[in-house]
Amino acid sequence: MEKSISTSAKSLPIVVGLDIGTTKICVTVGRRCHNGKIEILGIGKADSAGVTRGVVSNIQKTVQGIVQAVETATSQSNVDIKIANVGIAGQHIKSLQHRGILTRKELNTEIQRKDIDKLVEDMHKLLMPPGEEIIHVLPQEFTVDNEPGIKDPIGMAGVRLEANFHIISGHVSAVKNILKCVNQAGLETQELILEPLASSESVLSDEEKEAGIVLAIVLIRWVSLVVSKLPASPLLFVAPRA
Repeated sequence: MEKSISTSAKSLPIVVGLDIGTTKICVTVGRRCHNGKIEILGIGKADSAGVTRGVVSNIQKTVQGIVQAVETATSQSNVDIKIANVGIAGQHIKSLQHRGILTRKELNTEIQRKDIDKLVEDMHKLLMPPGEEIIHVLPQEFTVDNEPGIKDPIGMAGVRLEANFHIISGHVSAVKNILKCVNQAGLETQELILEPLASSESVLSDEEKEAGIVLAIVLIRWVSLVVSKLPASPLLFVAPRA
């Protein structure tokens, strides 16, 4: 039976998530409501026969699994799925800390978004070990003219802007193979998102983050730990299971 969707509901943005896991592939279709929450419209699942330890090992089998999961999710949600937010995880994920410094030239203006974007852009230019690429650059805290512990410096006066960053990286081949599978399945990747970070955003409240909390995600081959303590961005640690 086709779902009845009101005119106002149709205007709300549709969000699609794609999880390519070691044991299953899952597609979730949701609609972002006015209160910021997601209403689940449909879920599609398929066995994952082409992924080993979070890394694609067989392109054809992975594509088949994605297509099957998309078809099920499409049938349930009555949404034509063309674009998705794609999750990435695995033992190849690494993280490191780095500090960026920007001396502003526009001394008569307050700190703007473009100043922070410039710091983030510089982090993406870091020289990584061969075979690795940056997936996420997460600001931890800012320092303005030697005043540390600033969460959001936008609008402040200052000349020297510094920031501590938590940088998430992964194997280039693993990233490219995931994107290739998504493309061959007929989908466009809206954003590549580290799955442990997405999980922490979905299950942890602001109160828990402010208090400081560790989220442990235990999978078949590895364990991911996400350390959240506002106002800083989360820290990630990945380790193989014994």
